[in-house]
Amino acid sequence: MAHEFSIAEAKDHLSEVVRLAEEEGTVELTRRGKSVAVVVSAREFRRLCYSSSKPFAFLEEFRNSHDADHHGLEPGDLDGVRDQHPGRVVRR
Repeated sequence: MAHEFSIAEAKDHLSEVVRLAEEEGTVELTRRGKSVAVVVSAREFRRLCYSSSKPFAFLEEFRNSHDADHHGLEPGDLDGVRDQHPGRVVRR
């Protein structure tokens, strides 16, 4: 976590804490130097709490949010990248 505030600092700078959570990710809150809470954006909270129970939903979400054309990948560019070795021999 890149941002950390004591609870007293967070009370004095609440709008900044919320802005950081919305724009840059999580904000850790500490009491006497020990982590006690984390502030996250509403979007991240919903993602964590209400994630789909559908298998591979994360993959679908990733594919929807990352356009392969944008990264210059063409069909077949990654063919042969994976090691085809079957792995180790298991002895019984």
